[in-house]
Amino acid sequence: MKPLRLHDFEQSKAPDDADYLADLGKLQHRLQVIQTAYVTQKLRAIVMLEGWDASGKGGIIGRLTTELDPRFFKVWSIAAPTASERERHFLYRFWTRMPGHGEMAIFDRSWYGRVLVERVEKLTPKADWHRAYDEINQFEAQHIDDGVRLVKLFIHITQDEQDSRLRDRLESPWKRWKTGLDDYRNRSNRAAYADAIHDMFDRTHKQAAPWYVIAGNSKKHARLAALEIIADRLANGVDLDPPPVSPELHARAEHDLGVKLNLG
Repeated sequence: MKPLRLHDFEQSKAPDDADYLADLGKLQHRLQVIQTAYVTQKLRAIVMLEGWDASGKGGIIGRLTTELDPRFFKVWSIAAPTASERERHFLYRFWTRMPGHGEMAIFDRSWYGRVLVERVEKLTPKADWHRAYDEINQFEAQHIDDGVRLVKLFIHITQDEQDSRLRDRLESPWKRWKTGLDDYRNRSNRAAYADAIHDMFDRTHKQAAPWYVIAGNSKKHARLAALEIIADRLANGVDLDPPPVSPELHARAEHDLGVKLNLG
């Protein structure tokens, strides 16, 4: 597979408002259809987003889930492991968050923290995070072999765009809660993070579990691109025809409602 490099994903054209809203609506409807298929056919999906601080992961997740039935998805916002979690294998806390039948698990950051923040911030010994690449590949392969659909997205923004968004978060009173000292410590280590990201791509960009890098300088472009990739990956090979109505339900509904139902 072709190596992924961040500098190849820095140009994106923002759609105009009318096109953005129209395309967003179409994608959200498509995702509703896909969720129906997953629920009725008892399928499972994992959607995982990584990216720079302020890259827009939350906005993408918001547009992904806004029209979905909340009973059948869970968003996991991954922070530093708890003291109890640190006593176990780093993948333990992710095993407990995997989707059941008919469900989608959405990760805002993920198990890749082991080879990103834990590596760069020297929170984990080199031998441990270096071993994690193979452990992650095996972890993902096990779920894929068990029938789970996995979508891995990385949202890339340039340093200038990140700086603009970090400044906006401080200058906008109702956005200040979104930022903190960690954002600026990570910013100062951007080169080290870029090296870690490229190593992550090189070691975990697999045919069955590829990375999709999205140019995120335009939030609208990134949202549409992300939702289209998610929809394409989750719909591939899945029967998206409407679920049938059982004859028993059909007959009971017509009797109780006193009407003749046209079910197409």
